[in-house]
Amino acid sequence: MNWQGVFPAVTTKFGADDQLDFELFDKNLQFQLEAGVDGIILGGTLGEASVLSLEEKGALVKFTVEKVAGRVPVVLNIAEGATRDAIQLAKLAEEWGAAGLMMLPPMRYKADDFETVEYFKAVANSTTLPIMIYNNPVDYKIEVTLDMFAALAECENIQAVKESTRDLTNVTRMRNRFGDRFKIMCGVDTIAMEQLVMGADGWVAGLVCAFPEETVAIYKLVKAGRYEEALSIYRWFMPLLELDIHPKLVQYIKLAESRVDLGSEAVRPPRLVLSGAERERILALIDGAIAIRPTLPDYKAIVL
Repeated sequence: MNWQGVFPAVTTKFGADDQLDFELFDKNLQFQLEAGVDGIILGGTLGEASVLSLEEKGALVKFTVEKVAGRVPVVLNIAEGATRDAIQLAKLAEEWGAAGLMMLPPMRYKADDFETVEYFKAVANSTTLPIMIYNNPVDYKIEVTLDMFAALAECENIQAVKESTRDLTNVTRMRNRFGDRFKIMCGVDTIAMEQLVMGADGWVAGLVCAFPEETVAIYKLVKAGRYEEALSIYRWFMPLLELDIHPKLVQYIKLAESRVDLGSEAVRPPRLVLSGAERERILALIDGAIAIRPTLPDYKAIVL
């Protein structure tokens, strides 16, 4: 697994009957691949993992693996409450054809540092799949500290971190302590360019679901040292990127997908489609950004 580049945390598409909409999902997936993304992450926060059945997760992984056809790795998120359930899902992910796992700490129970480390180790030791730890204490209330990463370093297949603490200095702290032992993936859209400049290896992105070309362009331009060009796009992008740090990020990003014909607004309850003044406000923001969408340089020609 090469934890590097842009990995979209893709949304899960639903039809009017609340069933998985594979046709619409594939349309978005192919657009992501054409834009030049480097991996696909299924069943994350944006993927509405908490309301997907095990059967639906399996169907999504198998469908994506088939459609991607080896062009990029397919990663499944694990967000479980029980260690045995996480181990079972890791085993199934391998059987379904996933190339890697993204893992949150235990759900619902606020485990202490030792319990969290043991949880991650138990899953890591149960699978050969490479693992990226999702470190998001803001939303999930458990921080994976540097000392905890030191304890996890013995598990060779724990290879990366989705850095979502919103503390920019964590990129430097990780590098100072561990060198290149753990790959670092930006996990918060609104500080992604800053993290990349500080040495992060990639970007697990959210607004990429609607704007994959702009996202990949920023990544490649930064890594090529073309900071002014990247910054121009990033400044245009920022009002949209801020949709990623709201509790309704799923609804907001799905609305953006619908406006660029890469998805629909359909969500699974208890989430509800936006309505009224809130929908109009977010719609105005999205449409305003689309109206002044920047012309991109030939980022695909950049060889890193």
